[in-house]
Amino acid sequence: MNDRTGRGWTVTIGEVPAQTVLAMPDHLRKATANYLRALAIEAGSAIDVGRRPPGVPMDDAGLRYALQIEREPILLEYLALPEARVIRIAVIVWYEP
Repeated sequence: MNDRTGRGWTVTIGEVPAQTVLAMPDHLRKATANYLRALAIEAGSAIDVGRRPPGVPMDDAGLRYALQIEREPILLEYLALPEARVIRIAVIVWYEP
């Protein structure tokens, strides 16, 4: 294992998406926070072994992805930044089903 894959991946969230999460009911806010932590692990692990991270690619560079949180009324877009080992949540949409 090299030094790069020895460090974990982190998740960061922009101010506007964070405000959306904070406006959610408590149970949904907790579920979303847990999902975002798990996404950093899953997406980072996929990238580390040369696979595509979860979601639908939104650019040709393979950095931007969109997905829906299963069983929750939430869509999100994220950036996978391999050099920094960061998953950056760029957009969160909370909708009424």
